[in-house]
Amino acid sequence: MRLFFTLALSTALLAQGPSKNAPSQNASDELPAPIKVDVDVVNILASVRDKRGGLVGNLEQKDFTVLEDGKEQAIKYFNRETDLPLTIGLLIDVSGSQRNLIEIERNAAAQFFTKVLRKKDEAFLISFGEESELLQDFTNSPRLLEEGLRDLRVSSGVGGLHPGPVPTAGQPRGTVLYDAVYLAANEKLRTEVGRKVLVLITDGVDQGSRLTRNQAVEAAQKADAVIYSVDYSDPSAYGYGPFSLGGGGGEGELRRMSDETGGHVFKVDRKHTLDQVFQELQDEMRSQYAIGYTPINDVKDGSYRHLEIRLSNKDLKAQARKGYYAIKPESR
Repeated sequence: MRLFFTLALSTALLAQGPSKNAPSQNASDELPAPIKVDVDVVNILASVRDKRGGLVGNLEQKDFTVLEDGKEQAIKYFNRETDLPLTIGLLIDVSGSQRNLIEIERNAAAQFFTKVLRKKDEAFLISFGEESELLQDFTNSPRLLEEGLRDLRVSSGVGGLHPGPVPTAGQPRGTVLYDAVYLAANEKLRTEVGRKVLVLITDGVDQGSRLTRNQAVEAAQKADAVIYSVDYSDPSAYGYGPFSLGGGGGEGELRRMSDETGGHVFKVDRKHTLDQVFQELQDEMRSQYAIGYTPINDVKDGSYRHLEIRLSNKDLKAQARKGYYAIKPESR
């Protein structure tokens, strides 16, 4: 499975070529990475919160208005979460900075899978450090996922009892967060149906990924996957004092990935445990609305289309993805 992920990323990189309209690398870091779709129906997963941040799960289709580039669209499909299967990809950071957190992550994730998975749901498990590793493929079994969680260990490259794949020559690799997100979305979720989410447990620091954050987000958006980020770090791994690197420093990157896909960032600290975060995450995933519409503008010219969801109750706020690119279908 380690070899699968390494080869998959290499293939993805070879397939990518420069575009005459592509922005520079510095510019791409500042631009949003909206969704690209080549299907007739645009699908949106939305969560709704009240003024206090509480989830609202009892709304009806008439409570929603969808606008694309400022023009109202006719909602074609509307479902509450209980009507659609859920596919979860759990990605856990096992780089050196997370060494002291792995046992906590293992126990909390096992309980999470036991509580959240229903008959039609599936999940898979990936760890990432110097390389990405698929610990458990699609399954509905909490037992198999728990067995996969037992294989969580600090990623240290080649060597030891459980060597990873041969490292790639070039830049140093420490936490390939963006590569892991790209592979999970492109190789695992892209062809799945229903609701799809990626749950990242990490300090948000990427070191050595071959792909950029925007490329990872684009892959998630093309797969119609929502990214939920759990900002979890061990301050002792970054030094001491108020001006150390404590906390990982990657919360902003996690927020960009989650916001652009319609997800949310959860912060673990002394007052907010990982168990509590998993419960909140479960509540949110079970309070979503699935909305689909056929765009009035059916020209697939590659242009960016801005999405906005308005609610009839002005005291409520919708959390959903920001837009998509209407790209032409690939010729066969």
